[in-house]
Amino acid sequence: MNSAGLPEGASPWLHEVGRLIGKVLLRPAYRIRVHGRERVPRTGPVVLVANHSSLVEPQLIFGMLPRRSVFLVKEEMFTGVAGWLLRRIGQVPVRRGEPDRAPLLVTAQLLRDGGLVGVFPEGTRGDGDVASAERGAAWLVRASGAVVLPVAVRGTKRPADGKRRFRPTIDLVFGEPFALEVGKGRAGLVTATETLRAELASLVRGLDEQRASRKQEAEL
Repeated sequence: MNSAGLPEGASPWLHEVGRLIGKVLLRPAYRIRVHGRERVPRTGPVVLVANHSSLVEPQLIFGMLPRRSVFLVKEEMFTGVAGWLLRRIGQVPVRRGEPDRAPLLVTAQLLRDGGLVGVFPEGTRGDGDVASAERGAAWLVRASGAVVLPVAVRGTKRPADGKRRFRPTIDLVFGEPFALEVGKGRAGLVTATETLRAELASLVRGLDEQRASRKQEAEL
């Protein structure tokens, strides 16, 4: 780890440039509403967990966070110039669908040093409803004592008919941070993962209900 709270080889100034780009790059294409940003702990170890249905969520969350963050990103993204940039802004590659302890060890140390690590526990893009979750986030909590920050994002996925409306609205909601008790062994991880999954899924459902209510009001 370096003194900036990023993995070795990362550039603090490129990280800040990446955050700025994440904050402004999507605004011409979307109407972005951010809720609960004040809930993000400004210091201390945090495991951020978010739902995932498109490539937009990682960029958006990275840019809208009020502090530096390191995300676990699928290894396939780390090719060519894009891969070099991801490493230079401090993101960590992880293999999907198989045990991969190296990135967990790196990010656990970042958390022990007081950093924020982002995980998409579904493991792959889908509907973003968080019907399932991998155990990596719970392992990081157990290894570091971090609090969990749930984040829900809706509005990024292209409609089923394939058409994209002009500047669709994206809602990003930072939920309330919570402490997660993670017991020993695999059973402890399984139980804690289900608790984490349920909390995140509840936040996503609440956001879906709010968006549906706003849509009905707009149609009246």
